[in-house]
Amino acid sequence: RIFDILFSIVIIIFVLSWLIPILGLIIVLESKGPIFFQQNRPGIKEKGFGCYKFRSMTLNSRPEDSAIRNDSRVTRVGKFIRRTSIDELPQFFNVLFGTMSVVGPRPHLWRQNQIYGPNVPKYMVRHFVKPGVTGLAQVRGYRGEIQTRDDIMNRTKYDIFYIENWSLLMDFNIIAQTVMNIFK
Repeated sequence: RIFDILFSIVIIIFVLSWLIPILGLIIVLESKGPIFFQQNRPGIKEKGFGCYKFRSMTLNSRPEDSAIRNDSRVTRVGKFIRRTSIDELPQFFNVLFGTMSVVGPRPHLWRQNQIYGPNVPKYMVRHFVKPGVTGLAQVRGYRGEIQTRDDIMNRTKYDIFYIENWSLLMDFNIIAQTVMNIFK
């Protein structure tokens, strides 16, 4: 927890302090609505929390829906911030507030729990820990939209491996790999 607090404060002060005004202005100029998007997601012990993101889509009547490939609701700046994962940076406020960790299984949508919980072995084990801004599954290439059964099976496999083998060194490796992936 101490690492989460210190790391999130560094990101908030040295990245978000200047990025929020700049990106916020671009988001507001491109489409009406707030700078941030908050969506209720299941966290540790399946307790719901408001997961923050930069808004990357036009306002719609179904905020519980996540974007799919080539979704017409995604704005131009939204395509860029999604591709680079910049839209996830406000989640460091979630880390500071204690609802997320820097590293852990990514928080899925509630309906994904309903779909995959009964059908994917050990899927619900991911709720034994706080969700993370980044995770082992993401650095192994399993991020974004779930298109096949293999996607969710491998994502779950990496999430469970992370939970069962957690170490601070593994967290540092995942963070380093996340940064490298962003620049790739």
